[in-house]
Amino acid sequence: MSTRSWATPLADRPATTDDVAAIAGTLPETEFGITWGDRPTWKVPAGPKGKGFLLYRAPRKDAVDPETGAEYDDLIVIRTADAGDKQALVDDERLPFFTIDHFKNFNAVLVSAARLGELTFDELTEVITEAWIAVAPPKLRKAFLEERRAEG
Repeated sequence: MSTRSWATPLADRPATTDDVAAIAGTLPETEFGITWGDRPTWKVPAGPKGKGFLLYRAPRKDAVDPETGAEYDDLIVIRTADAGDKQALVDDERLPFFTIDHFKNFNAVLVSAARLGELTFDELTEVITEAWIAVAPPKLRKAFLEERRAEG
């Protein structure tokens, strides 16, 4: 995963649910809309043909809290670049990311919004930015990465 240069002075503070939209909304040509039928989704580029990189998932029987058995009602699905990145996030015991069988062949991780505070703002920014990079059109992705390199 890449290192960002635009992190806020409070970048090591715990992440919040408000940070999700704040981070996703600052990425180039993003839009908050609806995909997969009726799910609120951040997508790139903006418009009807945009690809989702972060989705708020509806409660379903295939994703339950292992402690309570209740369906998660606050899951966020975040795309990953590939299966290796997905596995690295899931395997890192410090991080609250996980996966379920439904996403077995899909490059994305899940996180309960209630557990976002286990991440720092910087960590959440990195994961969301990498999700954006994973689905952004090549020309837009290239321009974004070049600008970041130039910023140093």
